[in-house]
Amino acid sequence: MCIARISKFKFKNMKIAIISDIHENVKNLNVVLDEIKKQEVEQILCLGDLINPGVAKILASFEIPTFAVWGNNDGDKVMTTKISLGEGSKLRMGNSTYDFVEFGGRKIFLTHHDDIAVSMAKSGDFNAVFYGHNHEAKKEMVGKCLVLNPGEISTHKTGKLSFAVYDTEAYDGEIIML
Repeated sequence: MCIARISKFKFKNMKIAIISDIHENVKNLNVVLDEIKKQEVEQILCLGDLINPGVAKILASFEIPTFAVWGNNDGDKVMTTKISLGEGSKLRMGNSTYDFVEFGGRKIFLTHHDDIAVSMAKSGDFNAVFYGHNHEAKKEMVGKCLVLNPGEISTHKTGKLSFAVYDTEAYDGEIIML
């Protein structure tokens, strides 16, 4: 699990951008990153399917730090990992297609796969669950747990470009359609 890598945010309230399913669409990624800058977020969480190391390079050099889990279509994991471990890189990759983080005292489960999102929400162990994979933007409450899919950056499945912003203090997320 990744908690030690971003523990400086454990008790800090903040806004977090959530992205997923980039699928090599650099043009759309740049549109989303420009919008993320306007949202005044302090962290980006990526829920997988960067696809290639070129996308990792963009996130590694972006001004806002990114933590990412792997997707089912992520290709060259060796090169992507090397990029994330490079000096000055703002990208950190998790070890799997799922992980958890803690921000502002909120425990957040991250996964690429939609099939375990609701089960993890029902476990009672997390304040929020963020997932990707099916490319469909969705926000719901499962008990007291926020379950959120930011949608897709690639737009190849739904045709809708979206991401989400989560506010740890307000304990709420917003899907932003572009």
